[in-house]
Amino acid sequence: MGGVVLKFARQRRWVVKLGTSLLAPPGEGVHVRRFSELARQIAALVGQGHEVVVVSSGAVGLGMRRLRLPERPRSIPEKQAAAAVGQIDLCRRFERALGRWDLVVGQILLTHAGLADRERFLNARRTLETLLEHGAVPVVNENDSVATEELRFGDNDRLAAQVVNCCGADLLVLLTDVDGLHDRPPGKAGARRIAELDEVTAETLELAGGSGSDLGSGGMRSKLEAARTAAHFGVPTVIADGRQKGVLERIRAGEDLGTRVSPSLEQISSRKHWIAYSLSPRGELSLDAGAVRALRGGRASLLPAGVVAVSGRFGVGDLVRCVGPDGEEVARGLISYDSSDVGRIMGQRSSEIATLLGYSNGGQIIHRDDLILLGGPEAELP
Repeated sequence: MGGVVLKFARQRRWVVKLGTSLLAPPGEGVHVRRFSELARQIAALVGQGHEVVVVSSGAVGLGMRRLRLPERPRSIPEKQAAAAVGQIDLCRRFERALGRWDLVVGQILLTHAGLADRERFLNARRTLETLLEHGAVPVVNENDSVATEELRFGDNDRLAAQVVNCCGADLLVLLTDVDGLHDRPPGKAGARRIAELDEVTAETLELAGGSGSDLGSGGMRSKLEAARTAAHFGVPTVIADGRQKGVLERIRAGEDLGTRVSPSLEQISSRKHWIAYSLSPRGELSLDAGAVRALRGGRASLLPAGVVAVSGRFGVGDLVRCVGPDGEEVARGLISYDSSDVGRIMGQRSSEIATLLGYSNGGQIIHRDDLILLGGPEAELP
């Protein structure tokens, strides 16, 4: 795997994501024994000196059963109502299961919008750190009872990858109801498991299918995307069948289970990881060829002289896309001026900013430390 040896017994802090199809399979109801067995394995990991953060799906599915809904809700209000009821049930089940092993559970509800705010992101990090310092097991879920945009395909897989960055984890484990990625649909004759991936490419994503169940929202593609996100932070991922006996203990022992995704050799900082994966672009800047060369040629900031057009409405500190003359995205970063002021200073020298605007936030539109390069030989992300 690219020369990287994955010794999971040495990975101190684990993020373990449990899918809906694992905890409450369609047509079977809540799998109480599986809750108990996974709790036993988590307790064993803690006893061996590991710290475990659980990211759990299942609130909507559990709420459906409590509300006696015949099928997964389609409207946002119905999903939110099911999540509000199911979240209580989910947390109680974890509390009972882990409490048998004298482990304390701390519930943390997050949203992507919350993680997009740097101060709230850092506050979530401090909370996770404090819980782990006290020997508790944080159980993280998306706050589906108030989220809207986030209630969509694969969301908790992406959330798990962001939690990896938020808590500084060493390993991401995605447990589901299939034994990793296969070269064709697992049910087809001749399907072979792909044991190792050096990286997640576009071709790899094409092998992935759709949603794993009617109750959950994530499929193999979202798990591969989560693994790619974690890899850019330097963290390996294991995608495995959580129904297998002793799956977490066997992963720790290095047994050949599921699909293992190597960490990227080129890694980015926690802050740049947050910029790349926790934020959504609010606008777009079109750059001339000279600006593109400057960005790709070294540690250059984006100056107003290289901007030829601006689209969208954004404020100071928002994330914007930067595209070259061919329309290809070359970078994205946190903007130093709002969209109106960028329109006034684009194409001008940095020394003229104060004269044109009556103030200056610095000579660059995007500072190099707030910029992520995409594509090309100098890219920080593929």
